[in-house]
Amino acid sequence: MAYKTTATTKGGRDGRSSLEEGKLALAMALPKDLGGSGDGHNPEQLFALGWSACFGQAILVLAKKHGLDGQAAKVTCDVALNTTDGFSLAADIKVALPGADPAKLQALVEEAHQICPYSKATRGNIPVTVSIA
Repeated sequence: MAYKTTATTKGGRDGRSSLEEGKLALAMALPKDLGGSGDGHNPEQLFALGWSACFGQAILVLAKKHGLDGQAAKVTCDVALNTTDGFSLAADIKVALPGADPAKLQALVEEAHQICPYSKATRGNIPVTVSIA
């Protein structure tokens, strides 16, 4: 194992979440769209943050192989919570890299989706679209 972290939440979606290391603690709140106050963060936001950062690192690792400079890449991850037929997630990842050849960028994004740990963890479990912007 290369790395491990631990988070604890008390109070669910209207509680408080913190990392064991003490470097981050967040008030959680049910989104207004779901009838909550929206005065805090929610798991979908945190998942989107983590996935966009992780996917961005995969872009950086692979960019040179594809003849691109990944430093300027911008990864946007939309995470949706669906409430029809129970609860489920869906994600849409868009990668923008100004001035990049679209074919090279598309190949890079597809390969990044294969190695990103978040992409691996969700593969076959939730609908995910990956595209270039």
